[in-house]
Amino acid sequence: MPYVELNLTKGATKVQKAQLVEGITDLLVNILDKNPSSTQVVIKEIEPDSWGISGRSVKALRKEGKTANISKN
Repeated sequence: MPYVELNLTKGATKVQKAQLVEGITDLLVNILDKNPSSTQVVIKEIEPDSWGISGRSVKALRKEGKTANISKN
């Protein structure tokens, strides 16, 4: 019974999250031959000011336009 936890900064749409769940499940089925009925995928969304990279919050980095190499937003 695979369990995958994915941590993202907030902002993904419902459609994008559904695609992630489906894609991760498909990977586990296709690569590891896991049963999709028992595969669990959990997406945890974190506020950008609660996620830090190189000593700075993602929120601050985005505000300064310094996320080109780490994030689209």
